[in-house]
Amino acid sequence: MWLADALMRLAGSGAGHESISEAQLRSLVAASRMIDGEERRIIDEVLAAGARHVREVMVPRTDVVFLDTALPLAAADSLTRTARYSRFPVIDGSHDDVVGFVHLRDLLIRPEPDGTGTVGELAREIKRLPAGKRILSALSEMRREGHHLAVVVDEYGGTAGIVTLEDLIEELIGEITDEYDVAPDPAPADGAMPAEVDGRLNLADFAELTGIELPAGPYETVAGFLMARLGRLPGVGDETHLDSWRLVVVAVEGRRVARVALMAPAAGGRIALD
Repeated sequence: MWLADALMRLAGSGAGHESISEAQLRSLVAASRMIDGEERRIIDEVLAAGARHVREVMVPRTDVVFLDTALPLAAADSLTRTARYSRFPVIDGSHDDVVGFVHLRDLLIRPEPDGTGTVGELAREIKRLPAGKRILSALSEMRREGHHLAVVVDEYGGTAGIVTLEDLIEELIGEITDEYDVAPDPAPADGAMPAEVDGRLNLADFAELTGIELPAGPYETVAGFLMARLGRLPGVGDETHLDSWRLVVVAVEGRRVARVALMAPAAGGRIALD
């Protein structure tokens, strides 16, 4: 309870408390005799995750299933039954004009499922979050207001993606999986370098998984790094070098880099940066 209160104060959302800085919280943790080594490690991870922004954990708009307000309910039924999601943003003609969302049960469990209505008739209010909002602050705000889904808005007012309460919580406590989640990439044995990674992997997770820190830039993911380095849309077989590693595009979905292979160069040398 003490930690939860301190974290909410760090996010500036503790009722009746003034916010505290991360340095102050770390000092409190260091001075406490009630927190053991493992608990300190967890707190460090929470603080590190809390420093990230919503744009780093959101589902990008290219991976979101949108439903148009004019879509007949019968058509929406068949579309959503095959999806792995339970909540769907509702748009009015454009992905940048999100007017609400519908839950799967709204579509499948209706008093009179005659199929003559439209998705827009069932749309609920949806929350909006700026892409640059901190994770801890966003989590606190969504919990306080009772929202499970939010549209992430970029600096131009367009839709960058969506984020769920589960996405934010997972950044603090680790992955929450259920029977509908896609199985994550297996962790390499004994800390070995993975052969491939998902192109959507954000920079912090990539560094944690591989030990390779990609240079900061106008991107949040491995795919974004490759696009910036190449200066164009990557294709299968495109590659770039980073220190002694080659990052090679091995799969593309549409215009997005789906999988990236990590390859060490042949013995006998170090490859310079491009």
